[in-house]
Amino acid sequence: MSAPAPSPLAIVDAEPLPRQEKVLTDAALAFVAELHRRFTPRRDELLARRAERRAEIARTSSLDFLPETAAIRADDSWRVAPAPAALNDRRVEITGPTDRKMTINALNSGARVWLADFEDASAPTWENVVLGQANLIDAYGRDIDFTDERTGKSYALRPNEELATVVMRPRGWHLDERHLVDADGTPVPGAFVDFGLYFFHNAQRLLDLGKGPYFYLPKTESHLEARLWNDVFVFAQDYVGIPQGTVRATVLIETITAAYEMEEILYELRDHAAGLNAGRWDYLFSIVKNFRDGGARFVLPDRNAVTMTAPFMRAYTELLVRTCHKRGAHAIGGMAAFIPSRRDAEVNKVAFEKVRADKDREANDGFDGSWVAHPDLVPIAMESFDRVLGDKPNQKDRLREDVRVEAAELIAIDSLDAKPTYNGLVNAVQVGIRYIEAWLRGLGAVAIFNLMEDAATAEISRSQIWQWINAGVEFENGDRATPELARKVAAEELDAIRKEIGEQAFAAGHWQEAHDLLLKVALDEDYADFLTLPAYQQLKG
Repeated sequence: MSAPAPSPLAIVDAEPLPRQEKVLTDAALAFVAELHRRFTPRRDELLARRAERRAEIARTSSLDFLPETAAIRADDSWRVAPAPAALNDRRVEITGPTDRKMTINALNSGARVWLADFEDASAPTWENVVLGQANLIDAYGRDIDFTDERTGKSYALRPNEELATVVMRPRGWHLDERHLVDADGTPVPGAFVDFGLYFFHNAQRLLDLGKGPYFYLPKTESHLEARLWNDVFVFAQDYVGIPQGTVRATVLIETITAAYEMEEILYELRDHAAGLNAGRWDYLFSIVKNFRDGGARFVLPDRNAVTMTAPFMRAYTELLVRTCHKRGAHAIGGMAAFIPSRRDAEVNKVAFEKVRADKDREANDGFDGSWVAHPDLVPIAMESFDRVLGDKPNQKDRLREDVRVEAAELIAIDSLDAKPTYNGLVNAVQVGIRYIEAWLRGLGAVAIFNLMEDAATAEISRSQIWQWINAGVEFENGDRATPELARKVAAEELDAIRKEIGEQAFAAGHWQEAHDLLLKVALDEDYADFLTLPAYQQLKG
């Protein structure tokens, strides 16, 4: 261990939790405090830089590959560090929050990797933050089981060699943890809380297991943000006394600005980089956010009409595969969010075929693996990648040198032949209200209309409402997108929910709050950078 412990952090406005003593130790909090002291000022500078860049995009309505980093892109000699054995085969990855049941089911799912999520699939109540960490500590010590009180079903871990490798996702740079503050009362960034507690307690244990510590890095907007993470990793490995290069990080390319800096992001993390991942909802949300002043050519159609085969999305995914394999990194595909129905075999049949087609496309395009949201989808995705990979752990040898993507192709939104529809507006309102209500109850991963939705869902839903209203979109039925129409649809949805679940359940929920918050962030003239920032102020616990 290094250096004397800094001033201790204070836990504020939080009730004591069972098992918190194994997570919130003095030594672990001293490590988090040191991360905060050393790196939060740079985090703050990078958040300010985001605002400056966004203002520049508003002025130009364009983006390009960075001229100042052209030498990095032109240098064919560098590669990221070789993948450790536990991350060499990533053909199917399952995602989900770190509650006790999910922890066991995800580890047992048959997927090669579990994305243990403290970010979009987890509402950041103090209970979720702390007990999620406790569940992972318990899992690595094989001291975890679960009995469902409702069904009486018991869950326990399979043998170690059958368990998924964990890749943990901390919160993004923009989110603070209000329950953990320094001596000045300044909240610690959620990223440092999540990463710090997990790394401190589990780094050596995971190293002994040959499985980590590994991380997914969300919401990255530039290579300078990746550089900050790299510096955090270097410091953290020295602090706990494990070898440099033990950490591996996979970066989600889920912002439009990061799509123009993929090689630079890998370069900054090259001693710790494992790969890049291609998201969808957050990526589209980022396009709306950054190009909201860009006029009609940047107006997106209904979110479900923007598949990965849309020309500008295909440019993004093909460039990601090309970039990763050129540099020896894994390219991980997007989410299959379908939740199988226990009652409707026909719904399942149609959805499974769509999932299979999507995973076949990814495997054939050169991706090394992909995400699913439900254990029942693991075999379908596995079959798609098995067919292409066979006994090979990945296809990083497929360099995709045929791919040539110009800067303009990544933002050619008007290359997609689809328009916003009235039903698209209704769906955005429905899903937005239903997701936010669950989030305010502490649930981050929510099944809505047979899809597993997370915070990115709410972001794209409210962003599309905002964009369509501000663009004056006229729908196919003759209605124009206006605040009045959005309020009418939202009122109808609230009434439908009340009838659907009954007056008692409606009164017990957060439905009016969710309705009001969705309309606030969808109708305010000033577009909120992240829905989760005002939502966090309303989150209890």
